[in-house]
Amino acid sequence: MPPRRLVLIRHAQAAAGPVDAERPLTERGARQAAAIGSWLAQSGLAPDRVLLSPARRAVQTWEQAGAALGPGLHPIVDERIWDNTVEALLTAVRETPEDVRTLAVVGHNPSVGELARVLDDGRGDRAARGDLDAGFPAGGVAVFLLATPLAGVQPGAATLSDVTVPAG
Repeated sequence: MPPRRLVLIRHAQAAAGPVDAERPLTERGARQAAAIGSWLAQSGLAPDRVLLSPARRAVQTWEQAGAALGPGLHPIVDERIWDNTVEALLTAVRETPEDVRTLAVVGHNPSVGELARVLDDGRGDRAARGDLDAGFPAGGVAVFLLATPLAGVQPGAATLSDVTVPAG
């Protein structure tokens, strides 16, 4: 049985705007988002379930990324991702059904970057950890392997396997 994986994605580059939740992706951000989808597909990381922030830039990031993974996956917009706290993200992740093997969460900093650091058990890829320590930029992706169901994910209980910012 393949391992369970948690894929944390920070939305791609967004434009400025008067209403934060309505900020769209820039042209570069749209290319970044498409590159995220291509990277996920090439890496064999197509998720079984996707949780999205309701912010326009997060929704657009997944629309572009998901296009590379084919039809059939309907993301779940979850207000807790927009709450932008580690606790809210963990609560949403823990409600994942047991049959989900790969969960993707598309959200925002600081919570996505903080969650990545909190989950890391320190046994993963050293280069990936160095990349994570350098920050979690727009369009960044962190992949964790889990020995337990997502419902039981705890701080320090996930092994970081990859960190990337796919070029767009």
